[in-house]
Amino acid sequence: MASFDIVCEVDIQEVTNAVDQARREINNRYDFRGSNCEINLDKEKPSLLITADDELKMQTTIDILLTKLIKRSVSVKSLIYGKTQSCGRVQKKEIFIQQGLSKEQCKKINQYIKSIKVKVQPQTQRDSVRVASKKKDDLQTVMQAIKGEDFDFDVQFTNYR
Repeated sequence: MASFDIVCEVDIQEVTNAVDQARREINNRYDFRGSNCEINLDKEKPSLLITADDELKMQTTIDILLTKLIKRSVSVKSLIYGKTQSCGRVQKKEIFIQQGLSKEQCKKINQYIKSIKVKVQPQTQRDSVRVASKKKDDLQTVMQAIKGEDFDFDVQFTNYR
């Protein structure tokens, strides 16, 4: 019996490297001179806290961060944006980094796998989906179908046996 897992995992070290590169670019840019723009990474949650002087600088900071994340091969689909909070003149926005699939996302993946009508058994396991089959060809068909489907969240394949 062959199987693989469908997960949503982000390499936090790559996120740390992208945040460091984004901070350096912000410190060197002329339009950010004298401004109070920061990007803080909380590895425990994991989340990013972006602080900026105004909405334009906030959006520019996010754009810089996204380009650095893309260059480091971190999927931006794994980011969940919080609301922008205004604290006087300063604006703050928290961006959560998704680690693991929610129950709804697992359910959506299971329904999609059943809809392609391949002889596999998808099974939800906490924050991942295990797909098992007797034929490796069926598993590869499911992988290709999931890669082709445009989910609103990021997926990776692990533990292929």
